[in-house]
This record gives sequence, structure tokens and C-alpha cells, in this order.
Amino acid sequence: MVISVKDSTPQPTRLADYQPYPFRIEKTDLTFRLDPKATRVLSRIRFHPNPARPGRHDLRMDGERLRLIAARIDGAPVTARPDETGLTIPADALPDGAFDFEAEVEIDPSANTALEGLYMSGGMYCTQCEAEGFRRITFYPDRPDVMAPFHVRIESDMPVLLSNGNPVAQGEGWAEWDDPWPKPSYLFALVAGDLVAVRDSFTTRSGRKVDLAIWVRAGDEDRCAYAMDSLKRAMKWDEDVYGREYDLDVFNIVAVDDFNMGAMENKGLNIFNSKLVLASPETATDADFERIESVIAHEYFHNWTGNRITCRDWFQLCLKEGLTVFRDQEFTKDMRSAPVKRIEDVLMLRARQFREDMGPLAHPVRPESYIEINNFYTATVYEKGAELIGMLKLLVGDEGYRRALDLYFERHDGQAATIEDWLKVFEDATGRDLAQFKRWYTDAGTPRLKVEEDWQPGDQGGTYTLTFTQHTPPTPGQDEKPPRVIPIAVGLLNPNGDEILPTTVLEMTEERQSFSFPGLATRPVPSILRGFSAPVVLERESSFDERTFLLAHDTDPFNRWEAGRSLARDVLLSMIRDDAAPSEPHAQALARLVTDDTLDPAFRALCLRLPSEDDLAQALADAGTTPEPERIHTVREGLATYLARQLQKDLVRIYEEMETPPPYSPDAASAGRRALRLAALGYLNRIDHGARAASLFASADNMTESAAALACLIDGGRGAREIAAFYERWKDNRLVIDKWFALQVAHAQPDMAAQVAARLAEHPDFEWKNPNRFRALMGALAANHAGFHHISGAAYRFYADWLIRLDPVNPQTTARMSAAFETWTRYDAERRAMIRAELGRIRQTPDLSRDTFEMVSRILAAEKA
Repeated sequence: MVISVKDSTPQPTRLADYQPYPFRIEKTDLTFRLDPKATRVLSRIRFHPNPARPGRHDLRMDGERLRLIAARIDGAPVTARPDETGLTIPADALPDGAFDFEAEVEIDPSANTALEGLYMSGGMYCTQCEAEGFRRITFYPDRPDVMAPFHVRIESDMPVLLSNGNPVAQGEGWAEWDDPWPKPSYLFALVAGDLVAVRDSFTTRSGRKVDLAIWVRAGDEDRCAYAMDSLKRAMKWDEDVYGREYDLDVFNIVAVDDFNMGAMENKGLNIFNSKLVLASPETATDADFERIESVIAHEYFHNWTGNRITCRDWFQLCLKEGLTVFRDQEFTKDMRSAPVKRIEDVLMLRARQFREDMGPLAHPVRPESYIEINNFYTATVYEKGAELIGMLKLLVGDEGYRRALDLYFERHDGQAATIEDWLKVFEDATGRDLAQFKRWYTDAGTPRLKVEEDWQPGDQGGTYTLTFTQHTPPTPGQDEKPPRVIPIAVGLLNPNGDEILPTTVLEMTEERQSFSFPGLATRPVPSILRGFSAPVVLERESSFDERTFLLAHDTDPFNRWEAGRSLARDVLLSMIRDDAAPSEPHAQALARLVTDDTLDPAFRALCLRLPSEDDLAQALADAGTTPEPERIHTVREGLATYLARQLQKDLVRIYEEMETPPPYSPDAASAGRRALRLAALGYLNRIDHGARAASLFASADNMTESAAALACLIDGGRGAREIAAFYERWKDNRLVIDKWFALQVAHAQPDMAAQVAARLAEHPDFEWKNPNRFRALMGALAANHAGFHHISGAAYRFYADWLIRLDPVNPQTTARMSAAFETWTRYDAERRAMIRAELGRIRQTPDLSRDTFEMVSRILAAEKA
């Protein structure tokens, strides 16, 4: 339903108001008679009174954009008058005990541009029901705590008819599926289309054979091998590490071109955005391959952490998502480089979640209220939710974690659980009191952790003391934050670089707390927050010499990388604020690290990456300085050019030595070599006038190198011929053309970014109703920091125009992309005025969706905070 802001203000749903649904469902039977414009859905639902809600209650079911044809109770017609959000049958029209409710409704999949419920994608029927899409299919209690087995019959002339569970019968023009495991409606799935299957099988540890299939459009079969291999590795890993075995006879994946999300874990029938299934060396980058591996695993892992055990209500979303993100992160660490994966996860956390926590969109990992649940599929719920699982594991140890998870699966299988249930199994399995730890779930914001040091020499050895002070700044609706449990992983090194205290976890529970280390021969150099043991901002003054020492000697890979990143950030901030010159010692320290052939090439590539422009803008704002996007861009480019000249010989050697021979392989070692080679190319491109990039583009046999070379050329104001050649080669490949759109905008010069985006928006291939294509163009503009915030305001106006245009078509994508404006209050008055005007224009749009209204209102509210 859309609501005009002129007519009413959408009201929030609150966690405190939760009540169990008055009825339980014994069985749900659905029949679909598919038609693009007039699909008929017949439902039969067996209801029982719920003992948790005694007394007589109306039968209230959710439903949107449905045409009711008929309704019956126990076979007898019943008068039912739907409203805009559902259907109510008065209690006095219901039998005293169990009863069957039957309904026949008509829906129009072809008109469903919001891509929620049943919709069309390239002539194929597809569903997306999380979070509240099932109400667009038929009348039903569309909430996660109402679970039932589903039996589904599909009638259609489409050759492939798929749904959840196991296939039980089929004939000409029909198929039936039965899912024996109770599930909420958000996990329902149906796909019908002209598809082909790439098949394989997996034998579980108990000896059951599971038939696997990835369903794609004809011609895409040769791009499914990596996804299938990832699935089989994920199934094996979940058995080995968590003891979880798959529980159906089949596991199906379908690749869909039009999809708001990355993928969906529907029981036995995962539906994926095609970009997270289809990959070949020629069309997908190393990052694409890794992302496919991760998301395939993530959705499979949901079979237990999300499906078998789901969340009681949407406030508990982090229960399934945070845990499953943590599981897929651990899987990737085992498949690839654990230190590199950890660094990449922290980079994402800081770029997305820390930014969220510091702005108007801050909310607890478990929110207290929402207007539109789709707006809470956020980095806080997912990535910070995963950090909380990691902290729990660190606090209770590996064995305690495994005992707790085993108890969780045993106790809550087949249930809709809460955060309280989750923490209780840890308390029962380990004996710990987690009342204070729960604050991580209920309190928004990123804690600041200050460090003070004291060294006291003595005859029997000196005592070194670390004193920590924690403080969490106010966030919307939460001004005061009591102290949290913070696990702080610490190591100590002596001046020779030897580790004298291996990684030790200090458990901080107070606002201010000290930890002493006696019997030391000399004052140590501390390595604090190893492995990024808690999602906090560490505030500690350290000298340039100490950081170069840690960069050279720290035994913790994360903190070694962190030392180098901190050096680069301070050099850049000095150049921005004080017109300082680039630092030669920094360049020398970086050279020593990236030429150390004993280190993982992927790690060295990360060390070459300078802090982002957005990261620098936030650092300036935190220090009380108004960031100037153009200056940040100019200075960062200047430092990169300086480093390219200082490290030229080393970078040339790296570029030549890291070349990977054919054939291409997406394995971690090969990808790491390419990452280091292309990082070197990014620097050399600044001083060789694009010669290497042009040569690589001409000779590349894989998308990783081809796209990187093209990006380098565009960065240097070149590449018109290569841009045209790239398009001509790939114009029939939707996913590659997404890259073509994104590369041109992301790497455009700041004063041209909005113009490039506007020109590409007029291109015949800009299919703006396709979420991938829209995100490719608009997301790239938002990511071009200096371009998006160019003082002309052209990007602000262009971006807002397109959000207003997309909102009535796809509110979910519109709302999520409006977050590009969330940091607006950190800039100067002129930029703030322009953004305020655009946000106001969006909010005043007639019939604005609930999704976008909520997001824009929260962003605007930041100015009053």
C-alpha cells in the first residue's frame, strides 16, 4: 500500500506491542493457476485456536492488491470484505475449534514492478516473499511466527514448475510439491518458466543422496559450475563444522534477472539474483567469484539458521541474519585467506555500518520499532549482527560456542525464536551471565575505546598497565549508553620485535578498567584490538615510529595492516589540513611491506589500498573539520601519484612477477596474485600515461583484468575507444553491461560525474526498472565521493529526480538507495542546503511509499539532533 504524506503519517510497529497470533496453522494447501495478468490462487488453510492467546478472536489475515473471488469457512460461503491491508472475519462467524478457511483470489504478476510477491521476470514467474511479500499472493497471516507445512499445486503451460520442498507428483501442465517442514509464509517460493537445469548430487554424512539443480535460461548453463561447486563445499562444511545435515531430497537454485536482493533462502528453492550465480572467467571478476561463493553458502546455511529455526518477529531479524553472515564469513576464511577475509569484512563494516551508526539511520542490532521492515535490512543487522556472534564465540571459546549451538538447534528446531532464546542457550551451555552483553543488541551506536598506558620499572621486572575507557555517543532515541562487555584482544612485543605476550583476550565490563602485565624486562609495544576483536573505534595516540614498527613486526596480520592504514590516513589528513608534503618514511615503510615476498599477495594488495575519500571525510568530521570533497580527492590523488613515483621500480617488478599464466582460475592464490598486480597497475597508471592499462585491456583473457584496465583508463581521462569496444563485445550480456555503466560513473572526474551519469541514463540499455541496472548507475554515482558532492549540486538533483521516478515502481530499492544522503550534515552549509532541498522534495512527493517516507524522514531528522 502507498500512503500520501499529505493524507497521513505512517505509524510504526513496535517490539513492545508483540502478541502471539490467535491461531495456529496445521497445514496450508495452495493451488496456482498461472496467468501473466490474471493468476488465480486457491488456498485452504487449517486453523486451530492458539493456547497462547486464549479467548475468542477475529480472524485477521494480511493481503494487499488482491481481488477476492470467494471465501469459505468449512466449505460454507462467508461474507468477507477486504480492506487495503487485509481481510477480517469476525469471531462470531468462526467455529469454536479447528476450521478450514478457503479463498480464491486473483492477482496480476505482470503489473508487480515492486518485485514483492509473485511477479514476472523476462517471461518467467518468480516470487520474493521476505519480508512481507506473501500478502500480495493470497490472504494469510504474513508473519514469521506462524509456521506450517505447505503443499503446492502449480498449473501452467510453462515447462518448469518449481516450489518448496520435494516434488511429489507431476503431469502435463501441472506439478505438485510438498514441504514437510513447518515454515512461515516469507519462505514460500514458486518459479515457473522456460528453464534448463545444471544438475549434480551430494551425499550427506548419513548416506542420503540429495539431487542438486541450478535452473537458468538456455545459454547460461556454462556459467554455473562455480556456483554448484560452492554449494557442495558449503554443504560439506556445514556438516563438518556445525554438524548440520541437509533435510530434503532436492535442493534447487534459480537465477533471476529482476531481483531486489542478492538472494533468498526459501526452503529447498533458493532464488538468486543472476549476478550471484552466473560466472565465467570472461564475464566475472575475482570479486564476483568470491561473492558467489559467499552468498551461495550464506543462503544454504540459512536452511538451519533461518528456516528450521526462524525469527519470532521481524525485530529479531539479526537472529537469523547476523548468525548466518558470521557462518558464511567463517566458511570463506576456511576456503581462502583468513586474515585477508577479516580485513575485508572490517573494511566493509567501517564503510557501511560505522557510517550508519554515526548518522541519522543509526539503530540497534535489534530495533525497537519500524515503519517499513524492508528498511531494516541494514549493515547494522547483518554485519554488526555478525560481529556480535564473533564476540560471543571469543568470550565463551570454541568449545563453549559449539555446545551452545548444539543446544540451540536441539532446543529451538521448528520454532520461531528471539534474541533472549539465543542468549539463554549460551548461558545454559557455558554458565555465563550475558545480561550485560545483551546491550550490544539493544543499544545503537559504535563505542569509542580510549587507551592510556603506564610503565613502572622494577627490580623484578617492570609492570605495564593498559587503562581503557569506553563511551558510546548518543544516537536517535538513545542518549545515554551504559558500558558494554568488550573483548579486547591484546598482544605485547619487545623492542626487537619478538612477541612476549601472545594474543590474550581482556574482558572489559566497566566504563573505565585497567589491566596490568608484570615481570617484563623492557617497556613493550602493545598490539591492541587484534583481529578487530570488537566493533569499536580505538582512540589511542601512537607515534609514527611505533606504527612503522608494528607494520614491520606485528604478528597479528590485522593489526599489521591497521598500522599501515593508520599511517596513510594520518599522512593524508596532514596534507589536507596543513598542506603538508607526502611522507617519505611512510613510502619507505610501505615499500618494505609490499616487496616482502613471504607475505600473501592478497594481503600486500590490501596494504597498498589508500583510505577512501568517504573514510577521510568522516575522519575530518570526527576531528571537528568540515570536509571539502574536492580537496580530499585532489590530495588523495596527489599522494597516490607520489607513491607511484617513489615505489616505481618495486611496482614494475610486482606487476611483471604477479602475472598469472593461463588458463584463468578463480582460486584464492591466483586471485591474490591478480589483486597485487592490479593494485600496482593502479599506481603505475598515474605515471605511464595509461600505457600498461591499454596493453592489458587489449590482451586480457578475463574480466578481472579487463575491467581493472578499463577503470585505470577512465581514471586517467582516457579510454573512449576501450569503452566502446567493451560495450560492443558485451552488449548482449546483461550482467557485464551493468559493469560498463558502473565503471564509467564510478571513475569519472568529479566535475563530470553527474554529466556522465545523466548521459548514460539516456542510453537505450539503461533499463531503470531492473534493480541491478539502476544500482549499477546510481550506486556508482553515490560511490564517487567528490563527484556526488560536487559543489554544483548537479548530482544531488539528478539522484533525487531518479529516486522520485523509481519510488512508485519499486519502493524497496528507492528507499535503500536514499541512504546515499545519510552523511549530509557533515558537509558545509551550501551543500547541506542543497541536500535538504532535495530530501524535502522527495518527502513531499504525492503518494510517496512508506519505505521511502521513513528513510527520508529519518535522514532529515539528523539536522535537529
